[in-house]
Amino acid sequence: MIQEVKMVHIRFEGRSYDIAEQHLGIQGGMGDRIIKAHVARHLEVPVNRLDTYVVDHRPNGDVIVRPEAVYG
Repeated sequence: MIQEVKMVHIRFEGRSYDIAEQHLGIQGGMGDRIIKAHVARHLEVPVNRLDTYVVDHRPNGDVIVRPEAVYG
């Protein structure tokens, strides 16, 4: 079952954004590359700036776009 996205949480360059899915044009079931493209357009940056970012799909339908965590 595909859950619908409710809120998109973005962590980009030290800032956090919470944006409703409708504002970004994101729908449940969209792939990570498409989600990153919508987020990049909203942030007014080239999509390749999000190449190393992770798209985390939460059980409640929210999506988190964040930098990849590096440990060690």
